[in-house]
Amino acid sequence: MRKVLVIVALTFGFCAQAFASTFVPALPADEAMQLLKDGNARYAAGESKHQHQGADRRAETATGGQHPVATIIGCSDSREPLEIIFDQGVGDIFVIRVAGNVAGPDELGSIEYGVGHLGTPVILVLGHTGCGAVTAAVENARVHGNIPALINQIKPAVAKAKYWTPTARGAELLSKAIKANVWLTMENILRKSAEVREAVKDGQVLLVGGIYDLTTGKVEWLGQHPEQGKILAAASLVHKPKPKPKPKPKPKPKAESDSAAEAPAAEASAAETPGDAASAKSSASSAPVAPAKSGKTGKTGKPAKSTRSGKGGKAAKPATSDAQDEINPNAHSEGAGELLAPEPAAPAKSAKARHK
Repeated sequence: MRKVLVIVALTFGFCAQAFASTFVPALPADEAMQLLKDGNARYAAGESKHQHQGADRRAETATGGQHPVATIIGCSDSREPLEIIFDQGVGDIFVIRVAGNVAGPDELGSIEYGVGHLGTPVILVLGHTGCGAVTAAVENARVHGNIPALINQIKPAVAKAKYWTPTARGAELLSKAIKANVWLTMENILRKSAEVREAVKDGQVLLVGGIYDLTTGKVEWLGQHPEQGKILAAASLVHKPKPKPKPKPKPKPKAESDSAAEAPAAEASAAETPGDAASAKSSASSAPVAPAKSGKTGKTGKPAKSTRSGKGGKAAKPATSDAQDEINPNAHSEGAGELLAPEPAAPAKSAKARHK
């Protein structure tokens, strides 16, 4: 029986260790990026090595586990096979593919697994030229089934592209929307994944974007989000944990014996000095009564200014942070400096609703 318990305990321990979030990178981010860049250069030049694709590599990863150098979220387009275009093999890349390279809950969970459990030092969001999902969003095409929910995730990027260049049409608008969609996915990752956000903020993970050219086979490297510092600062304010209220001390109940002893003493005192009791009663009735404090007024009786703002109920603070220094000066955004998809503001209550 003891032997069985030991085996069960060891098995549970190994499983718990396998699913623990470690943040141990496979190698430094700059080395991982260089592997991706060199591999893509070889592929585009027709000089791929096709490494890590044999039986020995399969056996190595089957017994020794996977240690990918990057988590890549790309489009499901069959013309963008991620391992091939980066000349990588089995166990080299943790791949996430979805039409339009969007970042919904499933994709975010997969990214967190790649970062937290596999220790990938790089997250690459890769769009591509001629993307059909982005084209559908640009043209506001009629789509069926569950596709509208996916296309709706891309539409804010199309709106941003139109804001960048109001006169853009056709191929120009599509090109700008594809780039805006890469920025938007990167922003959604930082906004909606606390695990990735903290890893990026701490310098443990590098989040970059790119666009793959279907014709040339080359990746245009966009670098970090040009407003990464601003996004990190805004997300930190929105998702700042609320302090737990301190428990109120419970009043101590008086002992019944004390109450019983106090009552006869009070009656005896009143009987002995009836004049003093009457005088005290008269003074109490003639004393001015202090106005009761209201939760809506300050100390002076004037209405207190409300400090509540937005959904969180806390005073709004300027989004200033040292994270601004993390902006990549080489990244290029055609926007005017605001977030691509800011948090929606709480709807203002109408005058009728306030008076009800």
